[in-house]
Amino acid sequence: MSSVLRPATAGRDPFTAGKYRPISSHLAIAPPVSVVIPAMNEAENLPYVFKTLPDWIHEVVLVDGNSTDNTVEVARELWPDVKVVPQRGKGKGDALITGFEACTGDIIVMVDADGSADGHEIVSYVSALVSGADFAKGSRFANGGGTDDMTPIRKLGNWALCTVVNRKFGARYTDLCYGYNAFWRHCLDKIDLDCTGFEVETLMNIRVVKAGLKVQEIPSHEYLRIHGTSNLRAVRDGLRVLRVILKERSNRRALRRRPAHSPMLDSVRGEMS
Repeated sequence: MSSVLRPATAGRDPFTAGKYRPISSHLAIAPPVSVVIPAMNEAENLPYVFKTLPDWIHEVVLVDGNSTDNTVEVARELWPDVKVVPQRGKGKGDALITGFEACTGDIIVMVDADGSADGHEIVSYVSALVSGADFAKGSRFANGGGTDDMTPIRKLGNWALCTVVNRKFGARYTDLCYGYNAFWRHCLDKIDLDCTGFEVETLMNIRVVKAGLKVQEIPSHEYLRIHGTSNLRAVRDGLRVLRVILKERSNRRALRRRPAHSPMLDSVRGEMS
């Protein structure tokens, strides 16, 4: 199994990155896993989030979006070793980028703070990565997945946007706009995240495909938000997702139109001029 384990940085022995621990009956060992939780005023939901997190996790990184309740205090009470980092910017993309930079584990898992994600599923994501995947993508519509929190219009929009991405980028996704994902830390060097809002998941999904990374979908069940209301706005954020798709498609066409240069021919041309 050790042949498929990936180091956090090139040339670094993965076994020096942290302690490998027994995980479950079907996953003998795993590298250090960091869980990133963006949170703003989620004090009431955090107990439901933290109680499902496996105790073998290397670290929990809570990205605080300037909460005005006791989100940070609750997190520290529930997980005494939690790493709390203040969010830079205002959107979910900003929060995740802030959290990723603070991680020290070889594997990074993205978990929402509203109680909609089941932390017990993390072992499935880690298993996929240890087995050879670069990016483990949660899907509510893969066989075995489900959702309690999507209106018919959101399901239709997600399906339409997912279909566009599959056709334009050669992906095979069954879900597009879902925030429960995991990946080897080295993937961050290849996808260069540069967006601020809820479209961050779509950008990641597109760029891992463009980078040629191996993606495996993980069936996941999304539960209802327990307390509070979501900042997601279907129309507004759907349009932001569409703009990301069009921008990434445009960038891909620009790269194809760029003339290819041969170092050998360039040197010959230089000698002839």
